[in-house]
Parts: sequence; structure tokens; C-alpha cells
Amino acid sequence: MSEPSRKLSTEEVSALMDGLKTGDLSNSTIKDSKDVEVKVFSFGSDDLTLLGDYYALRLINERFARQVRTVFLPLLRVQPRISSFPPEVKTFEEYSSGLDAFMSLTNNRIEELRGSLLTVLPPSFVSLCTSSRYGGKLEVAETSRTEFTSTEEKIIEVVNEGISRVLEISWKDLTPITLKFQSREQNPQFAAFVESTDLVIVCSFVMQLPKIDSMSFDLVYPLQTLKPVSSLLRSRVQSDVIETNLNWKDRLQNAVLEVPLKVTSKLAEPVISMSKLLKCKKDDVIDINVEDSVNFFVENQLYFSAEMGELKGNAAVNLKKRLV
Repeated sequence: MSEPSRKLSTEEVSALMDGLKTGDLSNSTIKDSKDVEVKVFSFGSDDLTLLGDYYALRLINERFARQVRTVFLPLLRVQPRISSFPPEVKTFEEYSSGLDAFMSLTNNRIEELRGSLLTVLPPSFVSLCTSSRYGGKLEVAETSRTEFTSTEEKIIEVVNEGISRVLEISWKDLTPITLKFQSREQNPQFAAFVESTDLVIVCSFVMQLPKIDSMSFDLVYPLQTLKPVSSLLRSRVQSDVIETNLNWKDRLQNAVLEVPLKVTSKLAEPVISMSKLLKCKKDDVIDINVEDSVNFFVENQLYFSAEMGELKGNAAVNLKKRLV
């Protein structure tokens, strides 16, 4: 599988443009083999094997992608389609070098895991939510700027609160977490998140809206934050934590108890000959012997032994003994 593409940093773009203008591309990043530094690497000794294939984290991201639509629906006034990408492991320096110099970065603390979570929103994403929230068109404004307006800051706060709320619900089946706001920055270089050489797990989500290009936002976990639950993240069996909700049981019980059943009681079964039956005419009387005990049936199944009687002027049966 090919490596995921990334954006060039500002320094890389400037160096490339200068080389194209002057025609001197000698300052290439490719070095001779004799100048390349070689380090010994032992397979399996790194931290990347701790979380396996991130199976549980992928399930959490898929659940989050389905539920986070409720956060953006009031802002965008349309139902967005949100999909999750497989988690990627990078150094924080590698990840931040692919970001623009102007972004919305919100640092939250995960109390139970004693770690952090970084929510990264591009300015075009924030601008779209702000414009649509206050009656504007659903379109992306291509503008160059270096700071958010006070209205956009409020939208960023609303979006991050909603993301944190949905993320707590998405993690609940694996392990309960609580997110608390720590800080917010607009430049990746000033984000006090982790060291540049630390490994992070990048969970990217893409939002698709009608008639405009898709947009994406990221959730970034330090690898150290997820180490305490590495065994759970490797497991393909979900946690036994089940939300107690007996409403379905009550509804099922009520539905079963309201099923109509046909009940019958046979008083007698007289036997007559064919010749006598052929001679029968209107107003003829056939003698029957009613025993003290009669059978009571429910849906043609014998359930009780009963006695004939009368109740308030109506014929009735008195159930005496249950047979099944």
C-alpha cells in the first residue's frame, strides 16, 4: 500500500519556488548514499505494535461519524455525510508539517486516560459552519487571513463541545472517558500538545455536503494516551458494559399479554345414529347428559376442568382445576 500523501510545508514550498525561478535545484533533499545516516532498527521493538490493527478504535470512529452529524445539522441546516478514515500513526512533527499555518486546534484532556486529545478544524470548515448558521449560503469562502472572528470563535466552541459530547458516548462501550477543555490555538507551532518526536494516532473524518467540495477534520491522540487501553483496542470483542434499559422488555411483555385468545367449553358430545339424524327437523329435541365437570379449552388446547354455573343472569363456567 502506498504511503498517504501530505501537504508541503511553507519552507518546502518556498524552497521549491526559489529553485524553479533560479533554475538551481542543487539543494535537493536527496543526499548521496555516503551522507545518509543509518540507524539500527529492531522490528517489533517500537510502540506501533501495542494497538494492533486499531480494530476497536476504528469501531469508535465509525460510531462517532454516525452520531456527530447531529452536531453539524443545526449549523449547516442540511444532513451531512461523514465518513472515517483508518487511523494513521505519525510523529507529531510529521503531522503538523502537513497543516497550514492557520488552523483551529483545541486541546482537551482525557481524565481517565491521563492524556490529551487534539481536535483540528481547518478555517474553511469553521467559515462554512459560521456562514450557514447565520443564514448565509452553503459555500466555502476562499480568503487568506490569520485569525478567527469572535463569531467564529463561538462556533468553534460550540462545535468542539458537541464533538466532545459525542466522543464520550462513542467511547462508552469500550471504556468511559471524560473530556475537559484545556487550551485553544490557531498556529500548529504554538500548540502545546506533545513533543515533535512523539508518536500520535491521527483519526481523520471527511464531511460531504451537496454542491461543494468535501471537507475534513482530525482527532489526534498521543500514543502514550492510548497505551492504558491498548489491550481493549486490540480486542475484537466489545466490552460487557451495557446500558440498562428495560423499556423494550416492558413493551414486549405488554404486546404478548394483549394477544387475543379464543376460549371454549364443551358441555356434552351426544352420539346419534345416521338414521335419526336424517329424520331430524325443526323444533326436534335431542337429549344430552351434562356432567358435573366440563372441559375448558384455550385455542383448542385443554387447560382447565370447570363446572357449569350462572353469573348475573349469564351462563358461566367456574374453573376448578388446571390440567397443564
